[in-house]
Amino acid sequence: MASSDPSKNPRSDQWPPAPDSAAMPPSSWAKRTGFRPKFSGETNASESGQFTPLPPPPPPPHAPAKPRVPDTNLDLESGRPRPRPTSNGEAVVAKEKEKEKEQTQQVKRRRDSDGGKNSGGNTQATATGEGSRGTARNDGAPAADVLPQSVMDDEGFVGRHSHMKYELRDTPGLVPIGFYGIQHFLSILGSLVLIPLVIVPAMGGTYEDTSNVVSTVLFVSGVTTLLHTSFGSRLPLIQGSSFVYLAPALAIINSPEFLGLNGNNFKHIMKELQGAVIIGSAFQALLGYSGLMAVFVRLINPVVVSPTVAAVGLSFYSYGFPRVGTCIEIGVVQILLVIIFSLYLRKISILGHRVFLIYAVPLGLFITWAVAFLLTESGVYSYKGCNANVPASNIISDHCRRHISRMKHCRVDTSQALRSSPWFRFPYPLQWGMPVFHWRSAVIMCVVSIISSVDSVGSYHASSLLVASRPPTAGVLSRGVGLEGLCSILAGLWGTGTGSTTLTENVHTIAVTKIGSRRAVELGAIIIVVLSLIGKVGGFIASIPEVMVAALLCFMWAMLTALGLSNLRYSEAGSSRNIIIVGLSLFFSLSVPAYFQQYGISPNSNLSVPSYFQPYIVASHGPIDTKFSGLNYVLNTLLSFNMVIAFLAAVVLDNTVPGSHQERGVYVWSEPEAARREPAVLKDYELPFGVGRLFRWVKWVGL
Repeated sequence: MASSDPSKNPRSDQWPPAPDSAAMPPSSWAKRTGFRPKFSGETNASESGQFTPLPPPPPPPHAPAKPRVPDTNLDLESGRPRPRPTSNGEAVVAKEKEKEKEQTQQVKRRRDSDGGKNSGGNTQATATGEGSRGTARNDGAPAADVLPQSVMDDEGFVGRHSHMKYELRDTPGLVPIGFYGIQHFLSILGSLVLIPLVIVPAMGGTYEDTSNVVSTVLFVSGVTTLLHTSFGSRLPLIQGSSFVYLAPALAIINSPEFLGLNGNNFKHIMKELQGAVIIGSAFQALLGYSGLMAVFVRLINPVVVSPTVAAVGLSFYSYGFPRVGTCIEIGVVQILLVIIFSLYLRKISILGHRVFLIYAVPLGLFITWAVAFLLTESGVYSYKGCNANVPASNIISDHCRRHISRMKHCRVDTSQALRSSPWFRFPYPLQWGMPVFHWRSAVIMCVVSIISSVDSVGSYHASSLLVASRPPTAGVLSRGVGLEGLCSILAGLWGTGTGSTTLTENVHTIAVTKIGSRRAVELGAIIIVVLSLIGKVGGFIASIPEVMVAALLCFMWAMLTALGLSNLRYSEAGSSRNIIIVGLSLFFSLSVPAYFQQYGISPNSNLSVPSYFQPYIVASHGPIDTKFSGLNYVLNTLLSFNMVIAFLAAVVLDNTVPGSHQERGVYVWSEPEAARREPAVLKDYELPFGVGRLFRWVKWVGL
């Protein structure tokens, strides 16, 4: 419980609040466990999503101390006390003036700087001025003009984001930013390269095709990351193939017309995917650059983003462990290693870096691969007279039939990808042929591009709280979404199989590594582009055994689900309103698609696709059956996507059920006029090379 002594509590009209007397973790059970009751008076969520202490009502001057009584002047709707006069004690006033003077000096240093490490610049607020980040909304309660003050660190306590080693415009030097840039990309390696390892075999592609697609994904990721950090939101966010596009890609791959093709289906299906991605991405670019995104974003809040992103991870449970079970001893070891590194060893630092937490995925992959290689070379998976490269239909011996599955999935020498890959290969546009455009697959991708934009909105907000002086304006957000659409068009032209968007996992990487330098991400992107030109790199990644891919995806999808739910920290997570909305959205995101996916399939039916791909063949047997086959395809497919159902349920409920802005956690974006007067904000988000001056008339895509 907060102390009733006014000298030990921050003033209600002062920001930032005075720090505790000692840098110690919160002592109460509620703070230590993260429990934040809405009306307890112990903590309160500001509109920026950050929790700040609630000051107790001060006693009147010269009055004897009285026991604490319940606060009857509490605004129950907004969950915060109404404004009260503050104490006029001379000691308190002197102390506050001294702190305000020190903070003003920090702001001046921050505004005058054009890079370089600044430990206090980003924790300062402007008390006045139109458009400040905490501008009060008409929710019946005043709001302080605040900047992002703190984030939840790895220990679960609130710490100021000045603990970031390098912030947005910091340039520590060529060698450090090169190291940190590679660190960024390695830490999210799974998100970058695992999607081609799933979709290319599903399209009937060879190991050589997988290697080429992996190299293309790395190349496009590097190029689009450079474009986004330069001309998009300008936040240090990595662009790449997103899991948001995986479900629609699998649905198109398993369309009825492709199931009947003979021979190599890879190029036929890839051209269909390219056409769908290009049309959907053009729609996303139009959504951003037309200014419609600035209007649409008013409907997108943490309560909408949270279940939508979480449903993306939850939707692939049928693929994860069933594929791990094909070689249980290898797959389970892979999962356990990643869990041990990311959880039990996360606090261990080597040379100041939490190596196990940052590199949990590549370390787990390397160790498991080494173990599988030793087992393969020692003959554990060798059976006399059996060859894993012989098709199962040509095997006559019952002995080989019984062991052929383990040989294919447990051995690490069955892939020819590394051996057949060239040393140099330049990915080029239309390398698979001219894209094929069909309106029904294009409509599906247009809807998915909206989900991708919702995911990006949450990433922009979370990353700006970590590294920038203020959140972006609605125009910068629209500009970022528009450029993501253009980047996805490039992904469609080059043929990655999916669209390109901001990787949600990147925000977690920034929070863990404390590296938010834009230059570090840009240099890392250049290095990734160079590596993509080395064909052996793609071949090496393509040779990862399928069971290890599935084991890594179990971790990556679980992480994506958790990152989605973590957006609730910007709202009143304990509110019954939000609990019900998120619960309904998640449940219906699993239950409604299950109805569509299982409709018309008898338990004993012999389908021509593997069981883990059966949820994506719904277009041929869904419950919607009109005289328009194309409409049936679109509706049955869209309503079988978990993320689409979660988004529809969340956006309707959150925008129709009454709730205060604070309770909903409404995202607060910087006001354009105020942002233009702030030198720090201009340096954070203004386009380089004077490009912004050419588009000053486009008010909705800039500062």
